[in-house]
Amino acid sequence: MLHTTIELKPDYKKAGISHSDTVAKLTTYIIDHHSEFRGDKTRPMILICPGGGYMHLSSREAEPIALRMNAHGYNACILYYSLAPDMYPSQLLEAAMAVDYIKKHAEEWHVNNEKICICGFSAGAHVAGSLGTMWKDELITEVLGGESMDYRPSCMLLSYPVITAGEFAHRGSFDALVGGDEKLYDTVSLEKRVNSDTVPTFIWHTFEDGAVPVENSLLMAGENIRSLVNSIYLPRAATVLHSQQRRPHALPARKSSLNVHAGLSCSLHGLTICSFKLCECLLEGGPRAGDI
Repeated sequence: MLHTTIELKPDYKKAGISHSDTVAKLTTYIIDHHSEFRGDKTRPMILICPGGGYMHLSSREAEPIALRMNAHGYNACILYYSLAPDMYPSQLLEAAMAVDYIKKHAEEWHVNNEKICICGFSAGAHVAGSLGTMWKDELITEVLGGESMDYRPSCMLLSYPVITAGEFAHRGSFDALVGGDEKLYDTVSLEKRVNSDTVPTFIWHTFEDGAVPVENSLLMAGENIRSLVNSIYLPRAATVLHSQQRRPHALPARKSSLNVHAGLSCSLHGLTICSFKLCECLLEGGPRAGDI
């Protein structure tokens, strides 16, 4: 396995923002390629963005997810993005740089460039969703150079995502992300950034989430579907929303009789794997808007 860490240093000053001395990092979990039985076959890549309210990064939404993805034959990377006091658009630029880095090393790592999924949890899903909706934003190419397609993920997997800065906001995340600057709320409310360029999306949430209200996912899914209905046939654009009942934030399945934390973690990983498999179905040629 290629397990290494790359520093990501966008030109924050060029983006018009100040930044601390902390450095965003991309840690790789690249499965060894054996040509004698895989030939030239490539693997999907999962770019993982852990949650933590833009205040910390959850360990259980990082390496355990990457290793489980490896176990199912997928390459993985973890994006350790900027946290408070470093604010938007630091995280958007870092996510874009991470996707670009993966694409530039796709041949070396035997990555399928058509199957790069950005996968986020909670506030990390806001990072993922930001890139999935804003990959064509001129700010990215102005700061990082290149073409917009260099930064486009193939799809996004949003797990109990922070989406809106409005009525149903996880207020702590947005206080950390934009310093409570209400002028930026529309900019960082992802339901307002959805359009026909938004990448195929799988969202899952729990109805009884006490930290991030399920309305975040409903708003995002609603805008995705509305965008599709108002568009001409988009064969690779689709949104799937899966909500589970009676589970709190980040804990989608039953408690284990052996170990509560371990049992919940395994369930989280399992649901993430299932979610990506559905994302793969979307990438194979998503349904028409009327089929959703």
